[in-house]
Amino acid sequence: MKQPWIHNAKTDGWFILSPPFLVLLIIFLFQKQIQGLEHHYSFYTWLFLIVFVDVAHVYSTLFKTYFVKEEVRKRKLLYWGIPVLSWVLGLVLYQFGSLTFWSVLALIAVFHFIRQQYGFMRIYARFEPNNWSKTIDGIAVYSATIYPMLYWFKTPRAFTWFVEKEFVWLQKLPDYISFITIIYFSILSVWLVKTIYFLIKTREINIPKNLIILGTYLSWYFGIVYFNKDLVFTFLNVVSHGIPYITLIYIQEIKHKKEQELKKRSIFKSSLGIFLFIGVILGFAFFEEFLWETLIWREHFSLDFVLSKKWFQVLVPLLVVPQLTHYLLDGFIWKKPKKVN
Repeated sequence: MKQPWIHNAKTDGWFILSPPFLVLLIIFLFQKQIQGLEHHYSFYTWLFLIVFVDVAHVYSTLFKTYFVKEEVRKRKLLYWGIPVLSWVLGLVLYQFGSLTFWSVLALIAVFHFIRQQYGFMRIYARFEPNNWSKTIDGIAVYSATIYPMLYWFKTPRAFTWFVEKEFVWLQKLPDYISFITIIYFSILSVWLVKTIYFLIKTREINIPKNLIILGTYLSWYFGIVYFNKDLVFTFLNVVSHGIPYITLIYIQEIKHKKEQELKKRSIFKSSLGIFLFIGVILGFAFFEEFLWETLIWREHFSLDFVLSKKWFQVLVPLLVVPQLTHYLLDGFIWKKPKKVN
């Protein structure tokens, strides 16, 4: 069968499909060295994983939204309303306390991460009929992501999504671990049997779709359930999510567009365009984290002043606007426009 690559086998393979497999291989081969990185080089792991991958992928969305004048003109209410809504929502949530604020944001982020995996699966299954096989694929993706999170909610982990105790209130739920574990491995077994069955029956296999599903199972299970280490979780979580997203944006919004469509953005299609593209999103990412560090966290570097905590209820929701806007906009910008008869 013709494989449904987004760009081609090489690009998709290295930058969209391989990250969870490569990261997991590195983790298994260099566990002691990773522990050393976590203890002695936390600044550099934070700079690379959080700033240059996680936060940078948020700003790559600009190339599909705010950097496209025609897109903003057509959907003004969406593109200007979502940031305002994000700030207002943040202001309201912060009035209930910082832990409530970060807990809700964490749940929104988790939903965003889950939906991205489902979205990639649907992209690679776009030429397949909507039948029971595709339904099982969808259930498998949700199982691969939701089970580890439910496990995390009931089993204290050595890592956080944003802050300490963000999911502590969920530990009061009845113990469901045994029940959902049976469901999880049952769904995995059904998906494997289904995939093998179709391979034998048709002698064809959708390579990227099945690698996305398998990579999702591996990265979420080993990152959250199997290992209980902060850097391992961050490494798997951030790289497996951020790199594919940045790649998808560049492919669809620059690589596959004609120069007349790109207009001023055509500079990013040049031979050095990919480096300029990366430089722009890294610049935005570093500037945002500089503000977080100097104004709020003060963990990796700081300036010679300290803001009063009363400013946090305004500044924290404001600084979260790009991230929350990214989460919310993602529910709209990837939907195909409805065909008009």
